[in-house]
Amino acid sequence: MDREAVGTADLGRLRVEVSQHGHSAVFAPAGELDHHTADLLAQPLADAVDGGATRLVIDCSQLEFCDSTGLNVLLSARLRVDALGGAVHLAAMRPSVARVFEITGAETVFTLHDTLDQALQE
Repeated sequence: MDREAVGTADLGRLRVEVSQHGHSAVFAPAGELDHHTADLLAQPLADAVDGGATRLVIDCSQLEFCDSTGLNVLLSARLRVDALGGAVHLAAMRPSVARVFEITGAETVFTLHDTLDQALQE
């Protein structure tokens, strides 16, 4: 894949890599997305939308945990990008993270993909 690395942020329990792949801004959180680490993902998502990105892809393959604060970060990004005619795509969710989306019904407002490659093919 031809990805252009944009940046990386690390807060111990969460690391977020940001890259560009074609028209997609790609975010790869690794670790625990919770009340203490949510800003590490929220800020680059907001920066991308502020910069005009309308297609956000979240590679969840290394996301081990997501609480309600993390879910709200993703929902907020979805609302902002939806207002611009875009979408948030979630790829490769682990079962424990997928369960949070299933229980809350949030899975219905995101475009879900089994793999990152599938999310990037559109």
